[in-house]
Amino acid sequence: MKDYEHPFFRPLWRRIAIVAGCAVWAALEFYGGSSTWGLIALAFAAYGAWQFFYLYKPADETTPPHGETPDK
Repeated sequence: MKDYEHPFFRPLWRRIAIVAGCAVWAALEFYGGSSTWGLIALAFAAYGAWQFFYLYKPADETTPPHGETPDK
């Protein structure tokens, strides 16, 4: 998740799905009695929420994605 501004993460539903998936994984680990893995998955969810909702700045739609040249 280092490159949180990657075009893959532009749709909001993908960012929500990743964070929710980590939270569900944490809940399943806690339910199964594995608190260590639950804490690790919960940390992933917290880090994802921080990256995808707090720090995320949507790219300007008029500029081309990183590495592409504009059409003339």
